[in-house]
Amino acid sequence: MMITDGMGPSSETFARQYFGWKEGLPVKNVFPLDKILVGTSRTLSSSSLITDSAAGATAFSCGLKSYNGAIGVDPEKVPCGTVLESAKLHHAMKTGLVVKSRITHATPAAFSAHIEWRDWENQIAEQQIGYNPLGRTVDLMFGGGLCEFMGNDTEGSCRADNRDLLGEAVSVFGWDVKTSRGEFDGLDKDAKLPLLGLFANQHMAYAIDSDVSVEPSLPEMVEKALGILKESTKKSKKGFFLMIEGSKIDMASHVNDAAAHLQEVWEYQKTVEKVLEFVKANPGTVVISTSDHETGGLTVGRQVTEDYPEYEWIPDHIPKVRNSSEVLAIQWLQAVLDKTDTKEYLIDTIIGHGLGIEDPTEDEIERLMAWKDTGREYIFFATALSDLVSKRALIGWTTMGHTAVDVNIYAYGAQSERLRGNHENTDIGDFIVDYLDLDLEDITKRLKK
Repeated sequence: MMITDGMGPSSETFARQYFGWKEGLPVKNVFPLDKILVGTSRTLSSSSLITDSAAGATAFSCGLKSYNGAIGVDPEKVPCGTVLESAKLHHAMKTGLVVKSRITHATPAAFSAHIEWRDWENQIAEQQIGYNPLGRTVDLMFGGGLCEFMGNDTEGSCRADNRDLLGEAVSVFGWDVKTSRGEFDGLDKDAKLPLLGLFANQHMAYAIDSDVSVEPSLPEMVEKALGILKESTKKSKKGFFLMIEGSKIDMASHVNDAAAHLQEVWEYQKTVEKVLEFVKANPGTVVISTSDHETGGLTVGRQVTEDYPEYEWIPDHIPKVRNSSEVLAIQWLQAVLDKTDTKEYLIDTIIGHGLGIEDPTEDEIERLMAWKDTGREYIFFATALSDLVSKRALIGWTTMGHTAVDVNIYAYGAQSERLRGNHENTDIGDFIVDYLDLDLEDITKRLKK
């Protein structure tokens, strides 16, 4: 299963039109996902018409509606069996999670842990390595979030205690742990399972900021995971279950960063390409790709004056951006702390070099310079930076949060036609249960014990 966190239909349009313009492609050119579009999904949770990622992922993993913030639990906060757990325990399938967020973040957590609130990531990490009523149910995890596994006596830790979960993962549950690009490159298809690869202390970098010598990309991690999981199941008819998430599509949208969002969607499309190649080469494999929700209220077209607008948006501004607004906001925050936050630094380094904008207005500059006196978090500065680009490109956003927009369902492989039409997000979990002959009720009973 593949999840585009925070990606709505307009994101697909935005990226397709941009790359068609940039590469001079024929108007009939489409993305890999476009070729396997089958339906749409409704996304409300049990507590709100607008879901969060935790409830959205729990709908996929447990096949039920739950409240915003719920990780693998029902509305009464009772643990619910997941498709990953049933695949592992009922059919001895290998299981994996590959993401760009912390591996303990809402989406991967909802498949591999059971906890009442999504922010309790210290405990999620414990459950993921094996401290779980069911024991260890995940065989491979690639992503970020190293800080959640290091004791608080270690620099960079984000644990509240001093437990060394990496050490416990190895000594108690037999995990093979990798934490660098070099160690990732050294993995081959015969890699030992269970395998834990944590390649960033927090979330992995945006594609627009990423240093490929430091962190593997999403397509690289997925290609490696597919090879390892296939090899590990070659003597079995059971196969594997793999959940892949384009995590940072959502994060870019939370700060309305059009350029970073675009690059995350493009990286995800390259990942889909590799997955489809695998599915076609391995009959009986099914891929489903959908979103948990839409983020940002992205519109490809924006009115920026009181005059009646032209019917256009302007992609020329997007390729000038060198860094994500979040990275630039952190740079400015550091400048504020160092008392080097001059107007010249803002114009030349943050706006000019970072965003590629050479004509900021006095109003835009004054708004950004005033941020430090507001007492607001740096993400609000990042969103203000993002708006400089979006306004010039005529890209619109309605919120820093999520929306209730129906999202697309893409699928390829056996029985994928069952997902045609408009569905509740829980129907995707039901499809996986039926296709793999899973028993989530039995897993739920075991969890209650």
